[in-house]
Amino acid sequence: MECPFCPIEKAPSQRVIVRRDLVFYSQDAGEQESLKHSGVIMPIAHRSTVFELTEAELVATFRLLKEVKEWLNREHKPDGYNIGWNCGEVGGQSVMHAHMHVIPRFKQEPLAGCGIRSLLKSEKNRW
Repeated sequence: MECPFCPIEKAPSQRVIVRRDLVFYSQDAGEQESLKHSGVIMPIAHRSTVFELTEAELVATFRLLKEVKEWLNREHKPDGYNIGWNCGEVGGQSVMHAHMHVIPRFKQEPLAGCGIRSLLKSEKNRW
């Protein structure tokens, strides 16, 4: 199956905010309604999961994360963040191009104060 993010120019819904040599940060226009101002940091080279990133790509990812946080703080002033990777289908990954979610959180959200673990620890996830 063809990767929808290779190359990023093929993904018309993605708006690239910052691009560096190895990684970029983009926001999906369709996600803005449910995850206001959220985006993803991903390697330019195709890597299926975070576990396949080179050391240089990992370093570049976390450097860009700091830049993205500064930009989001200036532009949107969030009160907190969720940062995370989904790996593999069972882990919730729907696009098999490694990507780090950067989700700014706001006090006025209905689920403010609930982190990622609240979903994983819910009764619905017990087996």
